[in-house]
Amino acid sequence: MITRKTWFARGVRDGMPIAIGYFAVAFALGIKATAAGLTPWQSALLSFLNVTSAGEAAGIALLGAGTTYVELAFTQLVINIRYLLMSCSLSQKLSADTGILHRLLVGYGVTDEIFGISAAREGYLSPYYSYGAISVAVPGWTLGTLLGAVMGNILPARAVGALGVALYAMFLAIVLPPAGKSRVIAGIVAVSMAASALLTWVCKHFALTWFTEGFRIIALTVVISAAAALLFPVKETDNTAKVEVAEDGQ
Repeated sequence: MITRKTWFARGVRDGMPIAIGYFAVAFALGIKATAAGLTPWQSALLSFLNVTSAGEAAGIALLGAGTTYVELAFTQLVINIRYLLMSCSLSQKLSADTGILHRLLVGYGVTDEIFGISAAREGYLSPYYSYGAISVAVPGWTLGTLLGAVMGNILPARAVGALGVALYAMFLAIVLPPAGKSRVIAGIVAVSMAASALLTWVCKHFALTWFTEGFRIIALTVVISAAAALLFPVKETDNTAKVEVAEDGQ
């Protein structure tokens, strides 16, 4: 029987590469947070409580633009709703005896990368595996943001601008591989970029100040994703696998 200590150690091992990547990306996020008017400690707390690159990047941009809390909340809901689906998926890999506190703690650390390594494990998943991955990934994300925010107040403006590009490079690294494998995804990405540029131009040209950046993100995300789901549905496959549950239920 695998002990909790072993599960935790495996999580730490698999989470270390994630932590290193998080640190580099979060550094750029910290620079953006400083530019938006947040202090280094506010930036670090933001990353510690949220742990979401796309959500934080959009939220920081909206805070810098002076958006309303309602707009900010809806934007975060649309961008981060995928974590709800990931959490539901991982809950099926946990023992039925896993308590609500364990489930909440696992849910706190669900990110795209941690979900990936957790879902890739065959059979039963212990919450202590997630704790191991979270224990290195979240500090990497938080400390990277803190250091980026501090350096954003020290480095020259040109250096800050150059390092800030790293955040967008990460988003490209996420989008380009699947787009290169699927014409449908590539087309959706192209349509999204064109629609965003067109909508931004229309709002500026016709002075539609009420249709702010946050609401444009919400509208485009909902409309384009819904259209893509209707026009290009993903075919379901029967990949039912037997899940082995450990006797201790931990």
